[in-house]
Amino acid sequence: MSKNVLLLPLTLLAVLAWPGPGDAAVVYRSNEGWSVEGEDTKIEGSAAEQMHKAETLEAAGDRGGAYNAYRALVKHFAQSALAPKAQRKVALLLEQHGDYDKAFDAYSVYLTKYPKGDDFDAVVDAQFKIAKMFLEGQKRKVLGVPLAASMSRAQEMFEGITKRAPFSKIAPLAQFNLGQCLEKQAKYPEAIDAYQTVATKYPNDAIAVDALYQVGYVLLREAREGSYDAASQKKAREAFEDFISRYPESEKVPQARENLKSLEGGASKGALDIAKFYETESAIAKARIDHLKQQLGEDALRAGPEKSETGARVKERRKLQARVDTVSRPDYAGPPVVVPQVETAPSKPKLRTSPEGLEPVPAVEPPLPAGKEKLPNQDTGLPKPPQ
Repeated sequence: MSKNVLLLPLTLLAVLAWPGPGDAAVVYRSNEGWSVEGEDTKIEGSAAEQMHKAETLEAAGDRGGAYNAYRALVKHFAQSALAPKAQRKVALLLEQHGDYDKAFDAYSVYLTKYPKGDDFDAVVDAQFKIAKMFLEGQKRKVLGVPLAASMSRAQEMFEGITKRAPFSKIAPLAQFNLGQCLEKQAKYPEAIDAYQTVATKYPNDAIAVDALYQVGYVLLREAREGSYDAASQKKAREAFEDFISRYPESEKVPQARENLKSLEGGASKGALDIAKFYETESAIAKARIDHLKQQLGEDALRAGPEKSETGARVKERRKLQARVDTVSRPDYAGPPVVVPQVETAPSKPKLRTSPEGLEPVPAVEPPLPAGKEKLPNQDTGLPKPPQ
């Protein structure tokens, strides 16, 4: 329901926008678009008579009637020598009406059907002007109402020009502006290809100088918007050096040199950022380790063989060491570690390293026991001696 309500005012605006006679009607066909149809739909007997009719209507200010008459000529007298001129007139009337999107398509029909037409170059120029308007923000029309700018539509237009008129005088500029469209859409690899095509396909055209400079500039943007990786910087540097070598007299050479200096600064900045990152992470890890040392003691974090402890104690200490290793990682972002109180194993007796605390040795040995003491009989299992 809401969709129909929205379409109704848009349709009425489209009907009222097209100038024409009071009894003319605006009709939309899915395969043709909008057209103006009035009571005078008669087709003349020859292409010349139909052309005269269309030109008379146009001169009288009836652009809607003239539009239909020119279209009828193209449709019913397609093989006539007047058909190319009539097709161009269709595009011109659409352009005058402000329907640049449809006008561009009508011009494309001319280039496709009549590649040897007398107005071929003029049609290419008209297409280029329309595509340039879309590059600069011209809004597309939906049902006759301008809605939003479309950079992708501008890209399609310039691609169409380079495809249908690759050897026209406007082709190098169209190829360059194709790169501009791609660059504005942040399609950097495609933009670089478009600019390089200008330099290789049209090396003698004046725009080739700007195209080669843009190759370096796009690579510079890519490096700046990325992570200052060495590969992007190297490509940008090589592109500017190639530009300076091939076009040393260009007015863009000073800017190219400044860009080379900024690339050197970018490399330093990237290295500095990496150093600061690791310095910060190391400081955080050191603080965590110091905190654990305060709780467990220096010996708990010392690397080396295990102490002679019970199996349970060794197992517990290994668990603690694993936790220490975990929180010491630069990327650790978990909760603080709470170290439980664990009883330590009894320490080994200390060796005496000084004479302090020792009793003196007696000077005289104690006397041996006096008399004979009879030992009790013990059965040793051996044969007794004779008595």
